[in-house]
Amino acid sequence: MADDLGHRATRHAVVIGGSLAGLLAARVLAEHAERVTVVERDRLPGGPEARAGVPQGRHLHVLIAGGQRALDELLPGFTDELTALGAPTVGAPADMIQWQNGKWFRRTTATTHHYTGPRPQLEWLVRQRVLADPRIELIEGTETVGLTGDSSRVRGVRLRERGAGADRESRTLAADLVVDASGRSTKAADWLAGIGAEAPHEETLDTGLAYGTRVYRAPDDDPGTDATGYYIVPNPAQVYGGVVLPLGDGQHLVTLSGLRGDEPPTEEGAFEEYAKRLPHPVISDWLARAEPVSPVYGFRRTANIRRRYDRPGRRPAGFLATGDALCAFNPIYGQGMAVAALSAVALRRALADPKRTATTRTVQRALLDASRQAWDISAGADKKMPGATGDAARPGPMDRVVGWYLGRVVERSAGDPAVGASFRAAMTLTAPLTSLFAPSVARAVLFGPMAETPSGPPLRRDA
Repeated sequence: MADDLGHRATRHAVVIGGSLAGLLAARVLAEHAERVTVVERDRLPGGPEARAGVPQGRHLHVLIAGGQRALDELLPGFTDELTALGAPTVGAPADMIQWQNGKWFRRTTATTHHYTGPRPQLEWLVRQRVLADPRIELIEGTETVGLTGDSSRVRGVRLRERGAGADRESRTLAADLVVDASGRSTKAADWLAGIGAEAPHEETLDTGLAYGTRVYRAPDDDPGTDATGYYIVPNPAQVYGGVVLPLGDGQHLVTLSGLRGDEPPTEEGAFEEYAKRLPHPVISDWLARAEPVSPVYGFRRTANIRRRYDRPGRRPAGFLATGDALCAFNPIYGQGMAVAALSAVALRRALADPKRTATTRTVQRALLDASRQAWDISAGADKKMPGATGDAARPGPMDRVVGWYLGRVVERSAGDPAVGASFRAAMTLTAPLTSLFAPSVARAVLFGPMAETPSGPPLRRDA
C-alpha cells in the first residue's frame, strides 16, 4: 500500500490510548478509515470519575480558549454541553486575583475564559461523544506490547490483556495506520526497535517542578472579594506557585508548587503550612478559612519532552504520534488538553488537504506544528528557572533578546488592558506568539508608560 493516509486506503486505524488525545484522533480518523479501534490499558469508568491511567487527573486542569475552539470544531456544541454539566468558567483577568513578577494584575474586563471543572468530567463527555460513532470500537483493559511490520511500514499492533486472570499471551491486531496517543510514558522507542526502526530524538527540559493538590470547600465567610480564583505565578526569583480555582458545587481545587528539593508536602497540616512560603498570604488566608474535603495528592513528573519524529531517521510509514506521546509539557501551564484538541484539528486538516498528499511524514509534521506554540511558551519559561536541566534548557542565540521583550510584555500586562489582552490571547493559543510583536503592542511595550497596578490583592473588579 502506498504511504497515503488521507483516503480509503486506510481501512483500519488503531489508536493506542483512550485519553483525550486518543479519543479526538479517533474521531478524526473515523472520517477516513472504515473502522477505528481505540486500545486502552485501563478499564474505563462509566461516569465522570478519575482513572489510574491519568496520574495527574486529580490535579488542576483548565481548558483554555484555544482548546475550547478546537473541541467545538471537532464535536459541535461541546462547550455548551460542558456548561450544562455544571463546569464553571473563570474570566481573566476579571475573576482572578493574580500576582506575577512582583505585580498584582488589574481585574479589568475579561478577554478570555477558562473552564475549570474536573478533568474526569470533560474526558467523560468527550468519550461519550466519540464512542457514539459506530465506526469507533473501544478495547479496554488491554496494553500494547509491540508493533508488527518492519522498519518500512507498520502493519498492526501486538496486544495483551491486563488484570488478574487475564490471558498473558499476546495477540495481533492488523492495522493500516497506528497512532500512538499513550501519553508521556509511551513505550514507542521499544516498539519501534522491535521492528528494526529508530526511535526519535527526545528533547527534554526539566525544572524539577513538583506540585501538590487538594480539594477544599470554599469558606462560608466572604472576605469582601468577588474573585472566583487566585493565582500566584512562580518565576526565577520567586519559585513558589499557588492556584485556587472552582470545580463546581462550592468546591475548589488548590495547587501549590515548588522545585526539586523543596516540593510541596502531601501531609495534611504541612500542605497548608507550605502555602505560607508564597510571596503573599492571600492563598494561605483562604486555606485557613476553607474546609479540606480530599487528601493531598502529589505529582512530580513535569518535564517538557518533545519527540522529534520530524527529523531524519529509519522510521516506518503508517505510524504517527500525537498528544503527550509526541510533545508533553510542564502541566503547570495548563496547555495539555488544548493541544490534544488542536492536534486533532491539525490531523483532520492534514488528512483532508486537497493540495498535498497526506503521507506519514507530512501528517506527523502537522501534528508537531500544532504543539509548537505551547512548547515555545512552556520551554521558554522553564529554561529560565534555576536548576533547569536537559538539552532544551540551553538558551539559543535569540533567547536573551526575545526573553527581555516578553518580560516587558508580562510586566505591562498587569496594568495595561490592551497589552494584557494580547498576552492572554497568545498564552491561550488563540493568537500566534508573533501577535505580541504587532506594532500597537510593540509601541506600548517599548515606549509606553508603565500603567499603575494595585498595591495589594485586588479584591474587587475594576469599576
